[in-house]
Amino acid sequence: MKVAKLSTFYPFRGGIAQYNAALFRELEKKVDSAKAFNFSRQYPNILFPGKTQYVTEDDIPDKIDAEPILDTVNPFSYFSAARKINRYQPDLLITKFWMPFFGPSLGTVARRTKCKTIAILDNVIPHERRPGDMAFIKYFVNSFDGFISMSKKVEGDLFSVKPHAKNKFHLHPLYDHFPPRMDKREAQEKLGIPEGKKVLLYFGFIRDYKGLDLLIQSMKHLSDEYVLLIAGEPYGSYDKYEALIKTEAVANKVKQYVRYIDDNEVPLFYSAADVCMLTYKSATQSGVVSISYHYDLPVMVTDVGGLKETVAPYGSGSVVKNPNVDEIVQGVKDFFNQDYQSYLDGIALVKQKSSWDSLATTILDLYKEL
Repeated sequence: MKVAKLSTFYPFRGGIAQYNAALFRELEKKVDSAKAFNFSRQYPNILFPGKTQYVTEDDIPDKIDAEPILDTVNPFSYFSAARKINRYQPDLLITKFWMPFFGPSLGTVARRTKCKTIAILDNVIPHERRPGDMAFIKYFVNSFDGFISMSKKVEGDLFSVKPHAKNKFHLHPLYDHFPPRMDKREAQEKLGIPEGKKVLLYFGFIRDYKGLDLLIQSMKHLSDEYVLLIAGEPYGSYDKYEALIKTEAVANKVKQYVRYIDDNEVPLFYSAADVCMLTYKSATQSGVVSISYHYDLPVMVTDVGGLKETVAPYGSGSVVKNPNVDEIVQGVKDFFNQDYQSYLDGIALVKQKSSWDSLATTILDLYKEL
């Protein structure tokens, strides 16, 4: 069996590229031949809100040898990309979908390839809707033979667009390429966190729907024994969060590292924390949860999208029903009143249930059904 995978690979950076690399390595073990195809241009720079789309010297990329064939904003490349994939003669083409922007390019390639096609869905309906999104989404999902949904919320969104879609659900596997966990106290000292503090971590890209504003406001109602550790790159302006920290007078309880966190630095932040906070206002699923479990760090999530299903069945953290300040504050207090070992036992259970090997097997099983 021959498998082609078209998505984001090295030299692009970030969770999507890391996900693709980990899955590709597992597919290589299970099929006769696997070939990676990359974007020649992922986003135009004008549309990318971060500092760079590419790995830096402090990242730890898996340098998959992926052929760059698809420019997302050049329609001529959609057809040439399909031709290059067809020359490889795969039995299956796999790609990944996380925002409507990719609908035209990936959808057109899928329609012109001479093999079965499967899309892995991080999202279907976006968190932040824009004009034209639904047209791109419908075009994309109607271009593929089968789907792997990373959460039940995503699965439901898929069926709302394509009711009879061939779909399998799979938990997001745990990222395992990061450096090992550090000594907790050593990590806290490096970050200037006094001993004995209860550390709440906000990690990852800072976007409106992720509820960092709610978390900052919550710090006003928590005692000085709590510290909020913010580590991530803003998508857009960070000014409103800085203003909120001043308005709420919580600067003494907030540590800010507002920039892209390179792979080598990830264990520093996770090792210093007691819990990773996902006070999202909307969601499907999150790779941040996967990183947290890799570092045996419990999570607190709001009951939006598919976040609850990654926590509640396992006891690997706690769930706040609604994304509002009062409930977050009470949720934080309740979290620290529970037996911390029970959270760690729950994380161990999650690790048994999700793996890259299992995901690769699920994809190949779906292919057999198509």
